[in-house]
Amino acid sequence: MMLVMRYAVGHKQAVRERILQAAAAELRCKGLSGIGIPALMQRAGLTHGAFYAHFPSRDTLVAEAIRTAAAASAAGPLADAHSLEECLAAYLAPEHLSHPERGCVIAALGGEGARQPAPVRAAFAEAVRGLLASIERKLHPRPAPPAPSPAPSDEAPSGAPPSDEALRLVSAMVGAVLLARLVDDPALAQRLLAATACPTGGRTTQLKLADLHS
Repeated sequence: MMLVMRYAVGHKQAVRERILQAAAAELRCKGLSGIGIPALMQRAGLTHGAFYAHFPSRDTLVAEAIRTAAAASAAGPLADAHSLEECLAAYLAPEHLSHPERGCVIAALGGEGARQPAPVRAAFAEAVRGLLASIERKLHPRPAPPAPSPAPSDEAPSGAPPSDEALRLVSAMVGAVLLARLVDDPALAQRLLAATACPTGGRTTQLKLADLHS
């Protein structure tokens, strides 16, 4: 008699999330082409053969891992509970510079995004829009809108476009981290971060990413 192994409800989803968390960290650390499926699955504590039970292709995994990383940033340093100053302090902190695996997926991998297949590019586009929306809300807080009236399911409401101020600030934030990771001069890297955090020569409180996740 063959025994059938039964898993608890939610087991498959939990395993899928484990794979995504491992992929989100490893890809940000090693690059989109820096690690293969076998190594990713090993990082998640699973066998290579288990991959296709959760994802139809590597591109699907990469796209979902990008969304997972972006969601972690949105719930952490970019969360609405944190002020713009706190957000900038965390984003432009040396800790973020040193730990891409825990930081912004756009700064870590965005330079590779334009050359990726359509599903991966779409995930990056979503991440960029999410970052812009987060910064826009901090720059120009708006009262919560009244509950919308029921709408047809194929008509999703869209938010207002980001302001030019948000576009400039997000461009500066991402660019500063990207450039600071490229230069081989720690002092210059720190100046890039500091100049972006305090464009008019002011002072800002330095917070750690972990502080904003708590």
